[in-house]
Amino acid sequence: MKTFDLIVFGATGFTGRLVAEYLHKSGATRWAMAGRSLDKLAAVRDELGLPADIPLLAADAGDATALQALVRRTKVVITTVGPYQLYGEPLATACAEAGTDYVDLCGEPLWMAQMIDKLTPLARRSGARIVFSCGFDSIPFDLGVVYLQAEAQARFGQPLREVRGRVARMKGIASGGTLASMLATVEAIRREPGLMKQMVNPFALCEGFKGPRQPNDQTAEYDDWADAWSGPFVMAAINTKNVHRSNALRGHPWGADFLYSERLLTGKPGAGDKGAKKAKALARFTKLQNLLLGWGPSRALLRRFVLAKPGEGPTLKQREEGHYTCWFSGKAPDGTLLRAVVKGDRDPGYGSTCKLISEAALCLAHDVNQNQTPGGVWTPGSALGLALVRRLHDRAGLSFEIAAS
Repeated sequence: MKTFDLIVFGATGFTGRLVAEYLHKSGATRWAMAGRSLDKLAAVRDELGLPADIPLLAADAGDATALQALVRRTKVVITTVGPYQLYGEPLATACAEAGTDYVDLCGEPLWMAQMIDKLTPLARRSGARIVFSCGFDSIPFDLGVVYLQAEAQARFGQPLREVRGRVARMKGIASGGTLASMLATVEAIRREPGLMKQMVNPFALCEGFKGPRQPNDQTAEYDDWADAWSGPFVMAAINTKNVHRSNALRGHPWGADFLYSERLLTGKPGAGDKGAKKAKALARFTKLQNLLLGWGPSRALLRRFVLAKPGEGPTLKQREEGHYTCWFSGKAPDGTLLRAVVKGDRDPGYGSTCKLISEAALCLAHDVNQNQTPGGVWTPGSALGLALVRRLHDRAGLSFEIAAS
């Protein structure tokens, strides 16, 4: 029998602290905090006002032997230690070998593609469920599509061939971990330029499956379904890959010809066309960003566009004032427009992300058994699906609703 249901690895980092605090406030039991230093873990436990009997476990991200011993003690590991392409492989491998479930915040598709190839046979043998991308990228988007398609199946008896994901509102800053991951990805592409093809391929995580040409989300465009201008959304590069992988892992229930688009809404048409101007500015910035990614920008240049540094983050007030609203829309064969609305009540990168990954881990530990989701490398949508939607709706301040027609 496992000693713990959950171990939070990286509990002394900014996001790891938030996860530990959320687990305590949510009433989770049988969990422990892990990291390199017992002294630092004890200090975090005391600073957060957590019970003195929460176990503290020492292990370094690069110590394979210590990690193997650590993961054998728990049902699920939550890891916030990134960039994962630099620090994640030993822990993910240890979990895959030991049959221990694993969740992370990874939005690094190049590393994820490598780990899918490496870990899938190990996890299938051991029964481990390895689930990447359990933060803002990509749970609201992955589950938003899952939720909408389930409703379409119930109403129309068939899935929607095309879904448009739109970020309607968002307040919050990008995380320092996002900056570190961007820098690591830039370095990887600089060393191996051919990797750029994977970055722009929406099916890069689908293990050989090649679907139809997808919508071009790099431009400024008026969206007639939303009656608003739209431009590129910064997280679409990872979210679209996870959405298509969810479809592939479950045997293409939405069709092998499924189309998915993801954009940021910039405003309704109107006086001065502010929405159009903002959308065009986003498109220009995205084009520049892609050029920079191709040749590898300096650290100083990237840091200009990400406010938080790794290990740092927004204040409690900023986290609580943050929020987001995402729309997921599709048309039935008779032209009926169906829209799901997903809302989060905290800033995306921290306040909401700590809840998302915690509830994903708890869902694996308590709600989804091996018959429903056997060992393998999964997305949140394919592994946890509507079970996680219910958890997030009931426990974590997120809402999933169908808009009134």
